Amino acid sequence: MVRVDERGKSGSLIEVRGLDKTYRRGNEEIDVLQGLNLDVDKGDFVAFMGPSGSGKTTLLNLLGGLDVPTRGSVTVAGDEITHMSRGKLTEWRARHVGFIFQMYNLIPVLTAFQNVELPLLLTKLSKAERRKHVETALEIVGVADRMNHFPRQLSGGQEQRVAVARAIIADPTFLLCDEPTGDLDRKSADEVMSLIRRLVEEYGKTVLMVTHDPLVARQAKITLHLEKGVLVEAGERREGVAAGGSS
Repeated sequence: MVRVDERGKSGSLIEVRGLDKTYRRGNEEIDVLQGLNLDVDKGDFVAFMGPSGSGKTTLLNLLGGLDVPTRGSVTVAGDEITHMSRGKLTEWRARHVGFIFQMYNLIPVLTAFQNVELPLLLTKLSKAERRKHVETALEIVGVADRMNHFPRQLSGGQEQRVAVARAIIADPTFLLCDEPTGDLDRKSADEVMSLIRRLVEEYGKTVLMVTHDPLVARQAKITLHLEKGVLVEAGERREGVAAGGSS
């Protein structure tokens, strides 16, 4: 269950307490997040919505250890990441976080197979073991027949599927999706969202997603609204939402 009350609860997969993020621009301080509390359980699928500048992407960056808060804490699976050293945080991200971005971030000179394999090159897996993992991930996302294609030879939807495969290849604790359908047409967007929902429903993945698209947000189990760095509204939990956004 997702909770955003001030007290929160213990035992959640992700626990956020009193999270503030302030940026300084010259002599001006800009409060991006203010006293945010949040609990997310394993297997939840949460969508964050809100106007530009409301702090959605900043929140994802803090949850993924890409940025550090001004105040407050983020704890994931018992690991309090706020004060980790840079080296430990890098190791923690590699084990626990899968990132899916709007612009795919695939390396153009590498094939789909090689892009997905990249996170495994830092592990102790053998070449044969890596190949098995990559082939399985590409099969799950439905582009196994494109494994030897370069990004320029793929459609936008196929590129994002490859990016999803790369995000799940190391079996992360949770996935962070920043506008995962923002650069796709509606058909491709629906296909990618159906895939992400499958990861939640069939594989038990925990997903936190930022989106501006209400149709995309409706496919999450719950939608939370950010406004000026504050969670102002919690949407009702939705179970078994059909692909395409209908209930």
